[in-house]
Amino acid sequence: MYISFTHPGNLWFLFAIPILIFLHFFSLKSIKKSSLKFANFEAISRIKGIDIYSKNIFVLILDILFVSLLIMAVSGLTIHKEVDASSFSFVIAIDNSESMSAVDLPPDRISAAKETAIDFVSNLPFETYVGVLSFSGSSKIEKELTKDKQELKAVIEEIELSSEGGTDIYDAVLNSEAILRDRDNKAIILLSDGQINIGNIKEAVDYGIDNQIIIHTIGVGTVEGGSASFGMSKLDEESLKSLAYSTGGSYFRAEDKTALKNSFDSIVGKTRKLGSINLSLYLIMTGIILFLIKQFLVGIRSIGWWEKNFSYSISDDTVSFIRFMGYKLSKADFPYET
Repeated sequence: MYISFTHPGNLWFLFAIPILIFLHFFSLKSIKKSSLKFANFEAISRIKGIDIYSKNIFVLILDILFVSLLIMAVSGLTIHKEVDASSFSFVIAIDNSESMSAVDLPPDRISAAKETAIDFVSNLPFETYVGVLSFSGSSKIEKELTKDKQELKAVIEEIELSSEGGTDIYDAVLNSEAILRDRDNKAIILLSDGQINIGNIKEAVDYGIDNQIIIHTIGVGTVEGGSASFGMSKLDEESLKSLAYSTGGSYFRAEDKTALKNSFDSIVGKTRKLGSINLSLYLIMTGIILFLIKQFLVGIRSIGWWEKNFSYSISDDTVSFIRFMGYKLSKADFPYET
């Protein structure tokens, strides 16, 4: 585990803390000199709960913590740690181009891919978010992220072969990232025969790396090939391997439905990486809580509380000094004065 900052330049504001400390003690010294002018200054120390200097030190500590938390928040403090598969959100991207009609995986490639995708959803932890996308010459978002397994299975079951020609994996990765955009830990499970004839694999790799997406690819088909609606279609493993290995994922070759299911099971176990948690929001919330605590402590000494603890003479000057220190008091608030 390690930490990083998305805006490290803002850490220069930490140099404001020594200035804050200096100004605090400088102003405190000035206040102390001024307080000597008041006739009943010694009475201040006898008032229960008032310790001018220790109180100011505590307030200073709260101020330092508040400023530090604010600076860390605007600097984008982020914790990186290894997370389990359930901490990831997935997009299952299924190739439904014409080549997926090949029958080298019975009854055909698209059916084998869909069946195993459904098994994959069934075996995921219940709190895992999954989206579904199909792609051929272009991609189509079939389902946004959801934890509803029954809905996901129904959506996968309804995917049919596309009449649109070509296979564009880059567009599939692009739209998968759109589904996962608000997620910190993202993974794509891409099922395809690798027959890419639109765009190039480098674009997909670069986009995956830039957006910190793990892409696991599963080769659906056989190297020997099978008969498709347009003729013979063979599995292109090299492009799928390049996409997976370059983005930190894994490539699996599935020559039958059983092997394909095992590939999914392996992905669930292998999907671990250094996930990131941005703490900015939490730091801001903590800073607000500290600010409220400070305001509460400063305001807790109400007039009624002082009435029960002050039973001796106090001058107008002393009252003025206490008010100067931030307490809402007046000479009339002390009925026990002699």
